[in-house]
Amino acid sequence: MESPAALQQSASRRVPALVAALLWLAAGLSAGYWVLQFLGRSAVTPVATVALAPAPPDPLAVARTLGAVPVAAVGAAPAAGAPARYVLLGVVATGTDGGAALIAVDSQPPRPYRVGAALDGGLVLQAVTRRTVRLGPSLDAPTSMELSVPEPPATPS
Repeated sequence: MESPAALQQSASRRVPALVAALLWLAAGLSAGYWVLQFLGRSAVTPVATVALAPAPPDPLAVARTLGAVPVAAVGAAPAAGAPARYVLLGVVATGTDGGAALIAVDSQPPRPYRVGAALDGGLVLQAVTRRTVRLGPSLDAPTSMELSVPEPPATPS
């Protein structure tokens, strides 16, 4: 049997050898990792992107949102005394000085107008109420015409 001093001496020889083996193993694994990282990379290819222009708003969807009734169902008759070039399809009244209206000009698709906005033909949207709008040459000028939202068709009972 070996003496305890001899066991301690043989163990003290193994520790540096074990530490050296672990260090060589770590160095080898690190080198292998970096070799794989270098070989596994591909060239960076920039991807071309195309900027898409936003889609224009759908006038019919805006008309339905503002409460317009389909023109075929109503008959699209302008209000009495109003020129045939302006047809009011819907309104959104907000307070006393605000709001918007959906107006078709010269049988074109309807467009939304805010109070104070100029329409084709030199008129300005002066005011919006629950069912009517007032148009005039400027915001402060006297009203030259008033348009009303067409009544929805009667549903048969």
